[in-house]
Amino acid sequence: MIQDQPLRDSFTEFVNEVEPRLKRALCVGLGTERGVEATADALAYGWEHWERVKGMENPAGYLYQVGRSRGRPRRVPRPTFPAFPPESSPWVEPGLPDALARLSESQRLAVWLVHGFEWTLDEAASLLGVSVSTLRNHLGRGEKKLRKALGVSA
Repeated sequence: MIQDQPLRDSFTEFVNEVEPRLKRALCVGLGTERGVEATADALAYGWEHWERVKGMENPAGYLYQVGRSRGRPRRVPRPTFPAFPPESSPWVEPGLPDALARLSESQRLAVWLVHGFEWTLDEAASLLGVSVSTLRNHLGRGEKKLRKALGVSA
């Protein structure tokens, strides 16, 4: 546990900056309920080990990996996407949730973070702990599979 006030303050600042993005990424990869729990677990781990974690090159990416490993079930179910009442949300292609669920986790994350949350390639790659080139590959493959599943031409 952090005893030093400046360390506590730096952790609080880190959480305020990173927690929303971390939660979104983990919810996309693990589902809403598991993603929220994994975010809490990752941040708790970060709190317990902040003196070591704060010095890392990519502490947010490290905690993303911690959350992924702690939040992953032994048997991975297909992610489910929440159903929204039609009158309260914009029109969405009806086949999109099923098409997204059929993507690999890395492809789904790339598509959601870049197109769904409008993150830059740099932001998404940094949080996921991959190169921009790798993220671009996952994104391209995911987009191609979605177009095919939805019958849309490029």
